[in-house]
Amino acid sequence: MTRSRVPSALFGLFALAAAVDLLSLAVGFEPGHAVVKPLLMPLLAAWAALRGAPRLLVAALLCGWGGDTLLLFDADAAFLAGMACFAAGHVCYLVLFTRVGRSRTGALLLAPCYAVALITTVVLLRPDLPAELRLPVAVYSTLLTAMAYTAGTRLGPVAGVGGALFLLSDTLIATGVADWPQPPRPDLWIMLTYLAAQFLLVRGALGERRPARERADSLPVAAGPG
Repeated sequence: MTRSRVPSALFGLFALAAAVDLLSLAVGFEPGHAVVKPLLMPLLAAWAALRGAPRLLVAALLCGWGGDTLLLFDADAAFLAGMACFAAGHVCYLVLFTRVGRSRTGALLLAPCYAVALITTVVLLRPDLPAELRLPVAVYSTLLTAMAYTAGTRLGPVAGVGGALFLLSDTLIATGVADWPQPPRPDLWIMLTYLAAQFLLVRGALGERRPARERADSLPVAAGPG
C-alpha cells in the first residue's frame, strides 16, 4: 500500500468499525459493541493525524477513546472517570477552536441560545440525578456547551453541527441516568449522534486549519539585514 493511500484505508476502517458498532447496537449484540467501540476514536485520530491534524485535535479524540472505554464498564466510578475523560477532550477542543478559528457573524446572537439550553437542561435534570452526580454533570454540561458554542461560532456550520450533535448525544446519556423516558434502542442513537459529532468536529477543525495556513503563507515576509 502506498503512503498516499494510508489515510483512505484508515478512514475506511473507521467507517467499517462505525457500521459494525451501530449494527451491533441495532440488533442488540452487545459483544460486538464492546469489541468495536474502543477502536473507533483511535482510528479516527490516526486518520486525522495523517491529514495534518494539530496535536490538540488528536488529544481530544484520544480523550474520547478513554471515555468510550470506561463507559463500557457498569460502575459509578467508571462513569465518573469516563466523564472526566470527555471533559478533558472538550477542554482540548475549546483551546484548539479558539486558536485556529475566528469570530463569526452571529456569535453574540447564539450565546443566549446555548446559555438557555444549558441552564434548562441542568435545572430539569438535577432533581432526578443521583446526588453524587449533580455537581459533576453540571460542570461537564458547562464545558460541553462551551465547546459546542465555540465550534459553531469560530469554525463554522460543519463543526457547529458536530457540537450540537455532541450535546444531543450526551443529553440522551444524562436523561437515561435520570431515568427519563428513552427512545427505542437509546444506545444506538447515542452512538450515532456521537460518531457523527466527532467526525464533523474533526472535519471542521481540519477545514479551518487549512485556510489559516494559507492566510499565514500569504503574509509578506520581512526582509532580512543586508
